[in-house]
Amino acid sequence: MRIAYSSDLGYLAVDPEVRRVVGAAVGVLERDLGCHVDAVDPGWDDPSEAFAALIAAETDLTGMRRLIDTYGERMSPHLVAMMRRSWTAEEFTDANMVRKAVVNRTARLMSTYDLFVTPTAAVPPFAVGIQGPGLVDGREVADTAWTGFAFPANLTGAPAVSVPAGWTRDGLPVGMQIVGRHLADAQVLRAAAAFEGAAPWAHRWPA
Repeated sequence: MRIAYSSDLGYLAVDPEVRRVVGAAVGVLERDLGCHVDAVDPGWDDPSEAFAALIAAETDLTGMRRLIDTYGERMSPHLVAMMRRSWTAEEFTDANMVRKAVVNRTARLMSTYDLFVTPTAAVPPFAVGIQGPGLVDGREVADTAWTGFAFPANLTGAPAVSVPAGWTRDGLPVGMQIVGRHLADAQVLRAAAAFEGAAPWAHRWPA
């Protein structure tokens, strides 16, 4: 199988331990499972703002705002801010144009490769009680930036799975995301099963 691999999508700040662990997992795909792996830049800009707009466009904003009026102090601050924001029609249509661009670039990428592999999250597990770290690999980032690998597949509708890739030096688990071509769910699951067979993990748990 031909696999495209990106450690940062060309724009994300990624913890060095995540890069190390997922890089080693990609080595398993190449060395032990016989895949051909190429490092790639998928070629789209950070679509996080567009993704937030698309979430809002598909949401019952009136109903959510009523819930926030009653339960807002129990909700994640970023969710409250997203729902209370005064969105414009242009923001929604611009976001859909970004989504289409990501879909088109993904289709071109996957015309050459069977699978696209990335880390699942940009950082290892972090402390309970925060939205996310504001500093990653020396770069100041939004406290939601650690999720940046997770939603491009949502924008495209591509099948994706996260598998345990390995462990940081501090014993924290790191995930690897495997993304497939449109509707190739079975191939993604077979690849995940093959990797788990070559790098079993279920016997180990964090302290």
